[in-house]
Amino acid sequence: MPMAEVSYIGLLRSNKAYRRLFTANEISYIGDWFSMIALFLLAGEASDNSPLAIAGVLATRSFTFAPLEPLTGMLADRYPRKWLMVIGNVWSFAILVLALYLGLLDSLLSVYLLGMAMVVGRAISSNAESAYVPNICTRDELLSANALSSGGWSAAMGIGAGIGGLTISKYGIETALWIDSLTFLIAILLILTLPHGGPKRSGRDSEDPSSMLDEIWSGWKYILSKPPIRRVVLAKAMWASGGGAQVFLLILIGNEAGFGDVAAGIGILYMARGFGSGFGPIISRRLMANERLIPYLLGGVLIVSGAFYMAVAASDWTMVILAYVFISHAASGVNWVLSTTMLQKRSEDEWLGRVFGTDSLGITMTMGLSTVAAGLILENDLLTLRETIIATGALQIMAGILWILLATPEEKKMLDQAI
Repeated sequence: MPMAEVSYIGLLRSNKAYRRLFTANEISYIGDWFSMIALFLLAGEASDNSPLAIAGVLATRSFTFAPLEPLTGMLADRYPRKWLMVIGNVWSFAILVLALYLGLLDSLLSVYLLGMAMVVGRAISSNAESAYVPNICTRDELLSANALSSGGWSAAMGIGAGIGGLTISKYGIETALWIDSLTFLIAILLILTLPHGGPKRSGRDSEDPSSMLDEIWSGWKYILSKPPIRRVVLAKAMWASGGGAQVFLLILIGNEAGFGDVAAGIGILYMARGFGSGFGPIISRRLMANERLIPYLLGGVLIVSGAFYMAVAASDWTMVILAYVFISHAASGVNWVLSTTMLQKRSEDEWLGRVFGTDSLGITMTMGLSTVAAGLILENDLLTLRETIIATGALQIMAGILWILLATPEEKKMLDQAI
Protein backbone atom coordinates (compact mmCIF):
# COMPACT_ATOMS: atom_id res chain seq x y z
CA MET A 1 0.00 0.00 0.00
CA PRO A 2 2.47 2.68 -1.17
CA MET A 3 0.01 5.55 -0.64
CA ALA A 4 0.33 5.19 3.12
CA GLU A 5 4.13 5.47 2.95
CA VAL A 6 4.22 9.10 1.75
CA SER A 7 4.63 11.12 4.93
CA TYR A 8 3.07 14.54 5.41
CA ILE A 9 6.37 16.19 6.27
CA GLY A 10 8.07 14.42 3.38
CA LEU A 11 5.40 15.64 0.97
CA LEU A 12 5.74 19.26 2.11
CA ARG A 13 9.53 19.07 1.91
CA SER A 14 9.77 17.42 -1.50
CA ASN A 15 6.83 18.90 -3.41
CA LYS A 16 7.43 22.64 -3.71
CA ALA A 17 4.29 23.32 -5.74
CA TYR A 18 2.01 21.53 -3.30
CA ARG A 19 3.67 23.31 -0.37
CA ARG A 20 2.89 26.71 -1.91
CA LEU A 21 -0.70 25.74 -2.69
CA PHE A 22 -1.17 24.42 0.84
CA THR A 23 0.18 27.65 2.33
CA ALA A 24 -2.02 29.83 0.14
CA ASN A 25 -5.09 27.84 1.12
CA GLU A 26 -4.28 27.94 4.82
CA ILE A 27 -4.10 31.73 4.81
CA SER A 28 -7.27 32.12 2.76
CA TYR A 29 -9.27 29.58 4.78
CA ILE A 30 -8.38 31.22 8.09
CA GLY A 31 -9.76 34.47 6.74
CA ASP A 32 -12.93 32.75 5.50
CA TRP A 33 -13.96 31.96 9.06
CA PHE A 34 -13.53 35.55 10.17
CA SER A 35 -16.14 36.38 7.53
CA MET A 36 -18.44 33.44 8.23
CA ILE A 37 -18.82 34.25 11.93
CA ALA A 38 -19.30 37.91 11.02
CA LEU A 39 -22.12 37.01 8.61
CA PHE A 40 -23.83 34.78 11.20
CA LEU A 41 -23.78 37.61 13.74
CA LEU A 42 -24.94 40.24 11.25
CA ALA A 43 -27.87 38.03 10.21
CA GLY A 44 -28.79 37.51 13.86
CA GLU A 45 -28.64 41.24 14.60
CA ALA A 46 -30.79 42.06 11.58
CA SER A 47 -33.49 39.49 12.43
CA ASP A 48 -33.68 39.44 16.24
CA ASN A 49 -31.79 36.10 16.17
CA SER A 50 -34.33 34.30 13.97
CA PRO A 51 -33.13 30.69 13.40
CA LEU A 52 -34.41 30.78 9.83
CA ALA A 53 -32.60 34.06 9.08
CA ILE A 54 -29.31 32.67 10.43
CA ALA A 55 -29.82 29.43 8.48
CA GLY A 56 -30.32 31.65 5.44
CA VAL A 57 -26.64 32.64 5.50
CA LEU A 58 -25.62 29.04 4.85
CA ALA A 59 -28.58 28.25 2.61
CA THR A 60 -28.12 31.20 0.26
CA ARG A 61 -24.43 30.38 -0.03
CA SER A 62 -25.21 26.74 -0.81
CA PHE A 63 -27.91 27.54 -3.35
CA THR A 64 -25.59 30.02 -5.06
CA PHE A 65 -22.69 27.57 -5.03
CA ALA A 66 -24.64 24.54 -6.28
CA PRO A 67 -25.77 25.70 -9.75
CA LEU A 68 -22.31 27.14 -10.44
CA GLU A 69 -20.55 23.84 -9.78
CA PRO A 70 -21.21 22.14 -13.15
CA LEU A 71 -20.12 25.34 -14.92
CA THR A 72 -16.93 25.90 -12.92
CA GLY A 73 -16.11 22.19 -13.15
CA MET A 74 -16.35 22.42 -16.92
CA LEU A 75 -14.14 25.54 -16.89
CA ALA A 76 -11.49 23.60 -14.95
CA ASP A 77 -11.34 21.12 -17.83
CA ARG A 78 -10.96 23.91 -20.43
CA TYR A 79 -8.77 26.62 -18.94
CA PRO A 80 -5.57 26.77 -16.85
CA ARG A 81 -6.51 25.70 -13.34
CA LYS A 82 -3.89 27.93 -11.73
CA TRP A 83 -5.44 31.04 -13.27
CA LEU A 84 -8.95 30.01 -12.27
CA MET A 85 -7.71 29.86 -8.67
CA VAL A 86 -6.24 33.34 -9.05
CA ILE A 87 -9.45 34.72 -10.57
CA GLY A 88 -11.57 33.22 -7.79
CA ASN A 89 -9.48 34.84 -5.07
CA VAL A 90 -9.32 38.19 -6.91
CA TRP A 91 -13.12 38.17 -7.18
CA SER A 92 -13.60 37.47 -3.47
CA PHE A 93 -11.07 40.16 -2.51
CA ALA A 94 -12.73 42.77 -4.72
CA ILE A 95 -16.27 41.98 -3.52
CA LEU A 96 -15.34 42.13 0.15
CA VAL A 97 -13.37 45.39 -0.14
CA LEU A 98 -16.20 46.98 -2.14
CA ALA A 99 -18.81 45.96 0.45
CA LEU A 100 -16.69 47.37 3.29
CA TYR A 101 -15.85 50.59 1.44
CA LEU A 102 -19.51 51.26 0.60
CA GLY A 103 -20.78 50.14 4.01
CA LEU A 104 -23.10 47.46 2.60
CA LEU A 105 -23.68 45.55 5.84
CA ASP A 106 -26.77 47.20 7.26
CA SER A 107 -29.59 44.78 6.41
CA LEU A 108 -30.33 41.07 6.21
CA LEU A 109 -30.58 41.30 2.42
CA SER A 110 -27.14 42.90 2.15
CA VAL A 111 -25.68 40.16 4.38
CA TYR A 112 -27.13 37.48 2.10
CA LEU A 113 -25.94 39.25 -1.05
CA LEU A 114 -22.41 39.61 0.31
CA GLY A 115 -22.28 35.91 1.23
CA MET A 116 -23.62 34.93 -2.19
CA ALA A 117 -21.19 37.17 -4.06
CA MET A 118 -18.18 35.88 -2.13
CA VAL A 119 -19.12 32.25 -2.69
CA VAL A 120 -18.90 32.84 -6.46
CA GLY A 121 -15.15 33.31 -6.05
CA ARG A 122 -14.87 30.11 -4.03
CA ALA A 123 -16.88 28.23 -6.68
CA ILE A 124 -14.48 29.35 -9.40
CA SER A 125 -11.39 28.25 -7.48
CA SER A 126 -12.50 25.11 -5.61
CA ASN A 127 -13.06 22.74 -8.54
CA ALA A 128 -9.96 24.07 -10.27
CA GLU A 129 -7.98 23.27 -7.13
CA SER A 130 -9.35 19.73 -6.76
CA ALA A 131 -8.50 19.04 -10.40
CA TYR A 132 -5.10 20.78 -10.08
CA VAL A 133 -3.76 18.66 -7.20
CA PRO A 134 -3.27 15.51 -9.37
CA ASN A 135 -1.31 17.69 -11.81
CA ILE A 136 1.31 18.51 -9.17
CA CYS A 137 1.24 15.29 -7.10
CA THR A 138 2.04 11.70 -8.03
CA ARG A 139 -0.58 9.00 -7.52
CA ASP A 140 1.28 7.80 -4.44
CA GLU A 141 1.17 11.33 -3.00
CA LEU A 142 -2.55 11.91 -3.54
CA LEU A 143 -3.91 10.36 -0.34
CA SER A 144 -1.38 12.19 1.82
CA ALA A 145 -1.96 15.43 -0.11
CA ASN A 146 -5.73 15.25 0.32
CA ALA A 147 -5.47 14.29 3.99
CA LEU A 148 -3.05 17.15 4.58
CA SER A 149 -5.28 19.59 2.68
CA SER A 150 -8.28 18.49 4.72
CA GLY A 151 -6.28 18.76 7.90
CA GLY A 152 -5.11 22.21 6.86
CA TRP A 153 -8.65 23.33 6.01
CA SER A 154 -9.85 22.01 9.34
CA ALA A 155 -7.04 23.60 11.31
CA ALA A 156 -7.71 26.86 9.48
CA MET A 157 -11.38 26.57 10.44
CA GLY A 158 -10.48 25.96 14.05
CA ILE A 159 -7.95 28.79 14.15
CA GLY A 160 -10.06 31.15 12.04
CA ALA A 161 -13.29 30.50 13.95
CA GLY A 162 -11.60 30.73 17.34
CA ILE A 163 -9.53 33.84 16.64
CA GLY A 164 -12.25 35.33 14.46
CA GLY A 165 -14.83 35.05 17.23
CA LEU A 166 -12.46 36.63 19.74
CA THR A 167 -11.47 39.36 17.26
CA ILE A 168 -15.09 40.27 16.66
CA SER A 169 -15.76 40.28 20.40
CA LYS A 170 -12.92 42.74 20.97
CA TYR A 171 -12.58 44.79 17.79
CA GLY A 172 -15.85 44.42 15.91
CA ILE A 173 -17.18 42.86 12.73
CA GLU A 174 -15.65 45.25 10.20
CA THR A 175 -12.14 44.60 11.52
CA ALA A 176 -12.64 40.86 11.01
CA LEU A 177 -13.80 41.43 7.44
CA TRP A 178 -10.80 43.62 6.63
CA ILE A 179 -8.52 40.87 7.92
CA ASP A 180 -10.24 38.41 5.58
CA SER A 181 -9.68 40.71 2.62
CA LEU A 182 -5.93 40.72 3.34
CA THR A 183 -5.82 36.91 3.40
CA PHE A 184 -7.26 36.78 -0.13
CA LEU A 185 -4.54 39.16 -1.31
CA ILE A 186 -1.75 37.05 0.21
CA ALA A 187 -3.23 33.87 -1.30
CA ILE A 188 -3.29 35.49 -4.75
CA LEU A 189 0.41 36.32 -4.54
CA LEU A 190 1.29 32.75 -3.55
CA ILE A 191 -0.85 31.10 -6.23
CA LEU A 192 0.84 33.24 -8.88
CA THR A 193 4.11 31.41 -8.10
CA LEU A 194 2.63 27.97 -8.90
CA PRO A 195 3.45 26.02 -12.10
CA HIS A 196 0.91 25.85 -14.90
CA GLY A 197 -0.47 22.38 -14.06
CA GLY A 198 -3.47 21.26 -16.12
CA PRO A 199 -5.69 20.62 -17.83
CA LYS A 200 -4.36 18.40 -20.55
CA ARG A 201 -6.11 19.90 -23.55
CA SER A 202 -8.14 17.68 -25.84
CA GLY A 203 -9.12 20.09 -28.59
CA ARG A 204 -12.18 21.74 -27.03
CA ASP A 205 -11.62 25.37 -28.00
CA SER A 206 -15.11 26.57 -28.91
CA GLU A 207 -16.46 29.37 -26.73
CA ASP A 208 -20.02 28.80 -27.93
CA PRO A 209 -22.42 28.43 -24.94
CA SER A 210 -24.04 25.37 -26.50
CA SER A 211 -20.64 23.72 -26.76
CA MET A 212 -20.00 24.39 -23.09
CA LEU A 213 -23.38 22.94 -22.14
CA ASP A 214 -22.55 19.87 -24.22
CA GLU A 215 -19.35 19.45 -22.23
CA ILE A 216 -21.26 19.63 -18.94
CA TRP A 217 -23.70 17.02 -20.20
CA SER A 218 -20.80 14.87 -21.43
CA GLY A 219 -19.31 15.02 -17.95
CA TRP A 220 -22.52 13.71 -16.39
CA LYS A 221 -22.69 10.90 -18.96
CA TYR A 222 -19.07 10.02 -18.17
CA ILE A 223 -19.89 9.77 -14.45
CA LEU A 224 -23.01 7.66 -15.08
CA SER A 225 -21.02 5.30 -17.32
CA LYS A 226 -18.40 4.65 -14.62
CA PRO A 227 -19.86 2.78 -11.60
CA PRO A 228 -16.70 3.27 -9.45
CA ILE A 229 -17.07 7.04 -9.91
CA ARG A 230 -20.88 7.18 -9.85
CA ARG A 231 -21.08 5.61 -6.40
CA VAL A 232 -18.33 7.69 -4.79
CA VAL A 233 -19.59 11.01 -6.16
CA LEU A 234 -22.56 10.69 -3.74
CA ALA A 235 -20.49 10.13 -0.58
CA LYS A 236 -20.22 13.76 0.56
CA ALA A 237 -23.87 14.44 -0.22
CA MET A 238 -24.92 11.55 2.02
CA TRP A 239 -23.02 13.14 4.90
CA ALA A 240 -24.61 16.51 4.07
CA SER A 241 -28.12 15.08 4.49
CA GLY A 242 -27.69 15.79 8.18
CA GLY A 243 -24.39 17.64 8.12
CA GLY A 244 -25.74 20.77 6.47
CA ALA A 245 -28.17 21.28 9.31
CA GLN A 246 -25.51 20.42 11.91
CA VAL A 247 -23.20 23.18 10.66
CA PHE A 248 -26.08 25.62 11.21
CA LEU A 249 -27.19 24.09 14.52
CA LEU A 250 -23.72 24.65 16.00
CA ILE A 251 -24.51 28.37 15.86
CA LEU A 252 -27.64 27.89 17.96
CA ILE A 253 -25.85 25.56 20.36
CA GLY A 254 -23.20 28.27 20.75
CA ASN A 255 -25.97 30.69 21.77
CA GLU A 256 -27.13 28.38 24.55
CA ALA A 257 -24.05 26.50 25.76
CA GLY A 258 -22.53 29.32 27.77
CA PHE A 259 -18.97 29.28 26.40
CA GLY A 260 -18.69 33.08 26.71
CA ASP A 261 -20.50 35.65 24.58
CA VAL A 262 -22.21 34.61 21.34
CA ALA A 263 -19.23 35.19 19.04
CA ALA A 264 -16.86 33.32 21.35
CA GLY A 265 -19.32 30.42 21.82
CA ILE A 266 -19.77 29.94 18.09
CA GLY A 267 -16.02 30.22 17.59
CA ILE A 268 -15.23 27.52 20.17
CA LEU A 269 -17.71 25.05 18.68
CA TYR A 270 -16.46 25.69 15.15
CA MET A 271 -12.93 25.26 16.45
CA ALA A 272 -13.87 21.79 17.72
CA ARG A 273 -15.49 21.01 14.37
CA GLY A 274 -12.46 22.23 12.45
CA PHE A 275 -9.81 20.44 14.48
CA GLY A 276 -11.87 17.25 14.43
CA SER A 277 -12.35 17.16 10.67
CA GLY A 278 -8.60 17.57 10.22
CA PHE A 279 -7.59 15.08 12.90
CA GLY A 280 -9.67 12.20 11.49
CA PRO A 281 -7.99 11.98 8.06
CA ILE A 282 -4.53 12.65 9.47
CA ILE A 283 -4.60 9.66 11.84
CA SER A 284 -6.60 7.41 9.47
CA ARG A 285 -4.28 7.58 6.47
CA ARG A 286 -3.17 3.93 6.65
CA LEU A 287 -6.73 2.76 7.16
CA MET A 288 -7.86 4.76 4.12
CA ALA A 289 -5.05 3.21 2.09
CA ASN A 290 -6.55 -0.29 2.55
CA GLU A 291 -8.53 -0.48 -0.67
CA ARG A 292 -10.39 -3.61 0.43
CA LEU A 293 -12.03 -1.72 3.31
CA ILE A 294 -12.67 1.56 1.48
CA PRO A 295 -16.28 0.88 0.41
CA TYR A 296 -17.35 0.01 3.94
CA LEU A 297 -15.23 2.70 5.56
CA LEU A 298 -17.21 5.41 3.78
CA GLY A 299 -20.44 4.03 5.23
CA GLY A 300 -18.97 3.43 8.66
CA VAL A 301 -17.78 6.99 9.14
CA LEU A 302 -21.26 8.27 8.23
CA ILE A 303 -22.68 6.19 11.08
CA VAL A 304 -20.05 7.53 13.50
CA SER A 305 -20.77 11.11 12.43
CA GLY A 306 -24.47 10.76 13.17
CA ALA A 307 -24.02 8.84 16.43
CA PHE A 308 -21.90 11.53 18.04
CA TYR A 309 -24.30 14.32 17.13
CA MET A 310 -27.01 12.30 18.80
CA ALA A 311 -24.68 12.20 21.82
CA VAL A 312 -24.50 16.02 21.70
CA ALA A 313 -28.29 16.19 21.89
CA ALA A 314 -28.45 13.73 24.80
CA SER A 315 -25.79 15.48 26.92
CA ASP A 316 -25.65 18.51 29.13
CA TRP A 317 -24.11 21.32 27.10
CA THR A 318 -20.88 21.57 28.97
CA MET A 319 -17.35 21.21 27.63
CA VAL A 320 -17.99 17.50 26.97
CA ILE A 321 -19.94 18.30 23.81
CA LEU A 322 -16.76 19.74 22.30
CA ALA A 323 -15.36 16.20 22.33
CA TYR A 324 -18.50 14.82 20.65
CA VAL A 325 -18.40 17.50 17.94
CA PHE A 326 -14.69 16.81 17.47
CA ILE A 327 -15.21 13.04 16.99
CA SER A 328 -18.21 13.45 14.69
CA HIS A 329 -16.33 15.76 12.37
CA ALA A 330 -13.21 13.59 12.55
CA ALA A 331 -15.35 10.91 10.91
CA SER A 332 -16.78 13.34 8.36
CA GLY A 333 -13.22 14.39 7.47
CA VAL A 334 -12.39 10.79 6.59
CA ASN A 335 -15.46 10.72 4.33
CA TRP A 336 -14.28 13.90 2.59
CA VAL A 337 -10.65 12.93 2.07
CA LEU A 338 -11.28 9.33 1.07
CA SER A 339 -14.01 10.17 -1.46
CA THR A 340 -11.89 12.99 -2.95
CA THR A 341 -8.85 10.72 -3.35
CA MET A 342 -10.93 7.94 -4.90
CA LEU A 343 -12.40 10.35 -7.46
CA GLN A 344 -8.96 11.75 -8.34
CA LYS A 345 -7.53 8.26 -8.82
CA ARG A 346 -10.47 6.86 -10.76
CA SER A 347 -11.06 9.81 -13.14
CA GLU A 348 -9.07 10.76 -16.21
CA ASP A 349 -7.50 14.22 -16.17
CA GLU A 350 -9.70 15.70 -18.87
CA TRP A 351 -12.82 14.88 -16.80
CA LEU A 352 -11.57 15.83 -13.34
CA GLY A 353 -13.10 19.29 -13.26
CA ARG A 354 -16.55 18.04 -14.21
CA VAL A 355 -16.35 15.11 -11.80
CA PHE A 356 -15.59 17.46 -8.93
CA GLY A 357 -18.19 19.92 -10.15
CA THR A 358 -20.81 17.19 -9.84
CA ASP A 359 -19.40 16.09 -6.48
CA SER A 360 -19.66 19.68 -5.19
CA LEU A 361 -23.12 20.12 -6.69
CA GLY A 362 -24.35 17.16 -4.66
CA ILE A 363 -22.93 18.29 -1.34
CA THR A 364 -23.81 21.99 -1.66
CA MET A 365 -27.38 21.36 -2.79
CA THR A 366 -27.93 18.77 -0.05
CA MET A 367 -26.39 21.07 2.57
CA GLY A 368 -28.66 23.92 1.49
CA LEU A 369 -31.80 21.80 1.68
CA SER A 370 -30.75 20.33 5.03
CA THR A 371 -30.07 23.80 6.46
CA VAL A 372 -33.36 25.27 5.27
CA ALA A 373 -35.29 22.28 6.60
CA ALA A 374 -33.72 22.67 10.04
CA GLY A 375 -34.37 26.42 10.01
CA LEU A 376 -38.03 25.94 9.13
CA ILE A 377 -38.48 23.23 11.77
CA LEU A 378 -37.10 25.47 14.51
CA GLU A 379 -38.76 28.66 13.26
CA ASN A 380 -42.15 26.96 13.41
CA ASP A 381 -41.45 25.09 16.68
CA LEU A 382 -42.05 21.70 15.08
CA LEU A 383 -39.17 20.20 17.08
CA THR A 384 -36.93 21.47 19.83
CA LEU A 385 -33.26 22.19 19.14
CA ARG A 386 -32.18 18.91 20.75
CA GLU A 387 -34.80 16.93 18.81
CA THR A 388 -33.64 18.51 15.58
CA ILE A 389 -30.05 17.52 16.33
CA ILE A 390 -31.18 13.93 16.94
CA ALA A 391 -33.00 13.93 13.59
CA THR A 392 -29.87 15.04 11.72
CA GLY A 393 -27.79 12.31 13.37
CA ALA A 394 -30.40 9.70 12.51
CA LEU A 395 -30.31 10.76 8.84
CA GLN A 396 -26.56 10.23 8.72
CA ILE A 397 -26.78 6.83 10.40
CA MET A 398 -29.43 5.72 7.90
CA ALA A 399 -27.28 7.03 5.03
CA GLY A 400 -24.29 5.04 6.32
CA ILE A 401 -26.29 1.85 6.64
CA LEU A 402 -27.73 2.35 3.14
CA TRP A 403 -24.23 2.90 1.75
CA ILE A 404 -23.03 -0.40 3.21
CA LEU A 405 -26.10 -2.35 2.09
CA LEU A 406 -25.70 -1.08 -1.49
CA ALA A 407 -22.10 -2.25 -1.80
CA THR A 408 -21.46 -3.71 -5.25
CA PRO A 409 -20.59 -7.40 -5.72
CA GLU A 410 -17.00 -6.37 -6.55
CA GLU A 411 -16.75 -4.46 -3.27
CA LYS A 412 -18.15 -7.36 -1.25
CA LYS A 413 -15.61 -9.66 -2.86
CA MET A 414 -12.80 -7.30 -1.84
CA LEU A 415 -14.03 -7.33 1.77
CA ASP A 416 -14.18 -11.15 1.79
CA GLN A 417 -10.56 -11.24 0.59
CA ALA A 418 -9.56 -8.82 3.36
CA ILE A 419 -11.18 -11.04 6.00
